[in-house]
Amino acid sequence: MNILISGGAGFIGSWLCDFFIKKNCLVICVDNFITSSKDNIKHLLKNSKFKLIEHDISKPLFIDQPLDWVLHFASIASPKNYIAEPIKTLKSGLLGTHNCLGIARNKGAKFLLASTSEIYGDPQVHPQPESYWGNVNPIGLRSCYDESKRAAEALTYAYYRQHKVSVRVVRIFNTYGPGMQPDDGRVISNFIVQALQGKPITVYGEGKQSRSFCYIEDLIKGIEKLIKVEYYLPVNLGNPREYKIIELAKIIIKLANSSSKIKYLPLMEDDPKRRQPDITVAKKILNWKPKVELKTGLLKTIKYFKDKIFSCE
Repeated sequence: MNILISGGAGFIGSWLCDFFIKKNCLVICVDNFITSSKDNIKHLLKNSKFKLIEHDISKPLFIDQPLDWVLHFASIASPKNYIAEPIKTLKSGLLGTHNCLGIARNKGAKFLLASTSEIYGDPQVHPQPESYWGNVNPIGLRSCYDESKRAAEALTYAYYRQHKVSVRVVRIFNTYGPGMQPDDGRVISNFIVQALQGKPITVYGEGKQSRSFCYIEDLIKGIEKLIKVEYYLPVNLGNPREYKIIELAKIIIKLANSSSKIKYLPLMEDDPKRRQPDITVAKKILNWKPKVELKTGLLKTIKYFKDKIFSCE
């Protein structure tokens, strides 16, 4: 297969590049490296099956190769970064999705959108099934990301209905693992880097808000299964095991053998109180559920960050 992956140098995108290269696919990676890193794909640059296009996907792009799939993963995805770059975040979700759908339509390719659990906002339904419409503040600090993904889903289904583009939509819950950026602002990368450096672990509020954490290898397997089925509605992919943020902080301090203490900061605006995927659809349609336990995944991620942070010392 010939596959275009926007955001292919990002955390999840780079794992997908590796996955499809191993499947002997031709992979076209499109990335402008705003929040991603060329380090994630540098081992692929000399591979004849891999092509890098340095480009902002919110601007039109012409592809001369035939394509079987367009996977749209380009996004500024962490609160720290999308709050700092709200317009670019909206553009990647709106214009980027429009451009990728246009490429897919033009090439007769199938299209997969990387959506997010954030479309549920601060949920009033728990756990969150795909049928839940969400509780999102459309003008809050997080709205640039939340609403860009909600609009991206709307665009995807407009192309499905009007232009008959074959689409898939994956709603990704908190995912972690090697390949994350040390300064991306996500909770697991934040806690691990702080723990390894002996700095205070910064917990917002009292840390009673919950999240559900899926290891990257489990997510990639779920995406592979979604590509192989004819199912057009959104699918939650995530680990349904729920952890309080304060509980996560204590686990990471212990696993990293850190002396760090916990520092409490004011709760961020519109920070969801609970987040847990209902993966009934994924189990039924994809025969998928996550297998990697949090401790196992965290130890691999801690090793990755330890090697990355201290490799020059």
